[in-house]
Formats: sequence, C-alpha cells, structure tokens
Amino acid sequence: MIDAMPSHEVLHEFLDNSSLTWGLIACGLAQLSKLFLELIVHRRWRPAVLTETGGMPSSHSALVTGTAACIGWNLGFDHPQFALAAMVAFVVMYDASGIRLAAGFTAERVNALPDELWTESLSKPLKESLGHSRLQVLVGSLIGPLIALPGLEFFGSPLHVALLISSGTG
Repeated sequence: MIDAMPSHEVLHEFLDNSSLTWGLIACGLAQLSKLFLELIVHRRWRPAVLTETGGMPSSHSALVTGTAACIGWNLGFDHPQFALAAMVAFVVMYDASGIRLAAGFTAERVNALPDELWTESLSKPLKESLGHSRLQVLVGSLIGPLIALPGLEFFGSPLHVALLISSGTG
C-alpha cells in the first residue's frame, strides 16, 4: 500500500521539479516565439498563433528535449530515466514531423473537395496545421536544451528561486 503524502509535501515536490519547470518554460518560449515570427515574416500581429499547433518552431519538441536534457543533467546521461525521456522525445518529434504532418495534408485535401460530395456539410473546415516540417522540429529540439539547461544551472527549480527571493527580501 502506498502511503499518501500530505498535500503540502506534494506541492513542495512539484515546485521543486526543475526538469518539469524548465521543459515547460522552453515550450512556452518556443510557442511565444511564433508570435514574433508571425510579426516579422508575415508583418501581422496574430495572437491566435499562441494556441495553434504546427509552425516554426515546434514547441512540443522544445518541451520534450528540454525536459529530457534536464533529466540527463540531473541524473546522468547514462540513467534509465534519461533513456526513457529521450525515447519519448524521439516519438513525439517523429509524430510531429510524420504522422501529424500527414494528417494535416489529408485535412487540406478533404477541405478542398466540393461540398456536393458530402451528405452533411461540415460546420467548419478540418484543421490543416497539425504537424511540423523537419526543420521546425529541429529548431524546436534545439531550443529546448538551450533554454532548459542554462535555466536549470543558473536558477534551479521554482522553489529554489522562491527561497532565494524570500531570503533576499526578508
């Protein structure tokens, strides 16, 4: 039987999980960069890109490679948990540039078919931007460790940062 931990201990452990934190920060910054790339490349301010899938760079790739890099940094790159994190990262990146990309191309073709072919009309077209090109995945996979490892090394976990701030102000 597993002993239940008090909720404050669970919260403490969650806030002390630097691998999760920096993976999520890498993901968020990669997603945020899409907003600025949209502005630079297409010269339009379109905040909707913050919630869309696909595009440059792959934030999913940044998430999984940033998290895996932190796990390797913390536990050692020969640790079985790093091997698991790396394999999950490879599956996510393969899926993004293969299966999800192909599903987007299929949706594009279905959307191009004439409405007369359907017994029921679609209320809205299928989402076409689902996956990523290999370049988008590569850039995302580089952003992950480039953000996560310095963050881990210089700042640590959110709990560590909060303790540093509270000791500096108190």
